[in-house]
Amino acid sequence: MHITLISLDNWGLNKHIAVDLEKQGHTVRHIDFNTFKYKYPSVFHKAYNVILKAFFKTNLKHQHYGKEIINELKKNDQTQDVILTIKGDFITPESILEFKNYTKKSIGFFNDNIYRCPKIKRVLHCFDEVFSFEKEDCANFNLKFASNWIYNSKNATTSTEFEYDVFNISSIDKRLPILKRIAANLASQNSKFKFIVYDKKQKDNDENITYIRSHMPLSEVNDYINRSKVLLDINRLGQSGLTFRVFESLGLEKKLITTNSDIKNYDFYNPNNILIIDEKNPIIPMAFFENEYQKIPDPILEKYTLKGWTNHVILKDNQ
Repeated sequence: MHITLISLDNWGLNKHIAVDLEKQGHTVRHIDFNTFKYKYPSVFHKAYNVILKAFFKTNLKHQHYGKEIINELKKNDQTQDVILTIKGDFITPESILEFKNYTKKSIGFFNDNIYRCPKIKRVLHCFDEVFSFEKEDCANFNLKFASNWIYNSKNATTSTEFEYDVFNISSIDKRLPILKRIAANLASQNSKFKFIVYDKKQKDNDENITYIRSHMPLSEVNDYINRSKVLLDINRLGQSGLTFRVFESLGLEKKLITTNSDIKNYDFYNPNNILIIDEKNPIIPMAFFENEYQKIPDPILEKYTLKGWTNHVILKDNQ
């Protein structure tokens, strides 16, 4: 098949989809519109964009992304079997509709929810098929469900000696107070942990948290993950879709601490491996670290691998 992946790949996670599809023998092109930097031509354009966003629900940056993506699509003479767009809410509806001129089928995938990103609703009608990791959005907007995916896996070089008991990395947002409460609980038990928060302004000064001002490369994130025994996942307010922390823990066979209670409804849930905590009063018993990880059966795990994910979202009904 001829497949084009269009995504805002700011963390470098989506490129794994393209790599895996190529390994399966497909002809794949990845258009990462995170690389399409937009610069305001003048102060007037910046002010004009504020008005566009406030009153017309559009954005000069999103218009720019769409134009550049279409320019890239025009370079390919081959009609695509599938164009998969991830984070299509950062592109104008007009541009997404134009994608259909270059493909037999246009698919959208969203791993944000509409409660947090209401602009997703503006582009749902632009695709032939839409998947979401948020079960409530699937029910409310007649979307198909697809979780995030496992992009890494345990191998012979995976460390068995751990520098940290718990690791988490996240962006500065409303989850910070929860993270601080968890850090305080772990610190009171003399647990070794590494919590990193991406914050451009870096105003906070909590000794339990490391603040960074620029995005950390995925390779460096994975290095911290490999050096940690347990991963911590804090879901955003109003979101029950599972984050990549969950799938990193599955792929590397690491235990997980999470505030997302919906995880117990997934077939891979095992209370030995996954500790669900109360974000208001996060108590983490040290006994959770003592028992070894219990391996998930391969038939269950396979569904969440890249091969299982691409088969479900891209290949199953389109070959």
